[in-house]
Amino acid sequence: MLVSAAVCPCPPLLVPALAAGAAPELDAARDACADALGVLAASRPDRLVVVGPAAGPQDLEPYPQGAHGSFRGYGVALDVTLDGTPAGPGHGEPPTLPTSLAVAAWLLGNVAWSASPIQGLGVREPLDTERCIKSGRDIAARDERVALLVMGDASACRTLKAPGYLDDRAAAFDAEVARALAEADTTALAALDEKLATELQAAGRPCWQLLAGAAEGTSLDGALLYEAAPYGVGYLVATWS
Repeated sequence: MLVSAAVCPCPPLLVPALAAGAAPELDAARDACADALGVLAASRPDRLVVVGPAAGPQDLEPYPQGAHGSFRGYGVALDVTLDGTPAGPGHGEPPTLPTSLAVAAWLLGNVAWSASPIQGLGVREPLDTERCIKSGRDIAARDERVALLVMGDASACRTLKAPGYLDDRAAAFDAEVARALAEADTTALAALDEKLATELQAAGRPCWQLLAGAAEGTSLDGALLYEAAPYGVGYLVATWS
């Protein structure tokens, strides 16, 4: 059963070493993510499942606790593991984690997560809504007390300089996602338009819908901790508990 969830964005710039001089611009987002992880820990889960967008060959790619990720592709000698330990340079294993889960691993290491075992799941884009909902239900049924860390960005079309250029539909899409997360509205998340989300480059859509499936039948309360669109990309941090 799902007992708590945290929703966080997954841009590599969330890791200060990658952002360099621009790191302070996302300090508020980092603080909100840390607060969200605190809510997860307080729920005393039996297992934390971390889900994030991925581009692998499988629709749903599992990653065990301790799986290795790296930011070397971004020019920084920084490696992480999905086990809640702080990040460090150098690692003996080749990286396997997709970027979204590597960012999650950094967040977990930053708070020294020790509240429960961790399991990762890469969600291929675009995965259809029905499969996302079913996957969420399956995850919630695995343990008596399950927590979810849901990684994913909103639209990438909020400004002229955004990765997807300006799309007038983006602000309204992001606002509806923010409202649904703030109110723990599983029906609204499940109803998100797959085609529109893809056109707006909203990579978090499949993972948010997985959360909707996992939360079915619960009475969790939502809280929106952060909402902004730096660099023209919507970033949201929320908790359900």
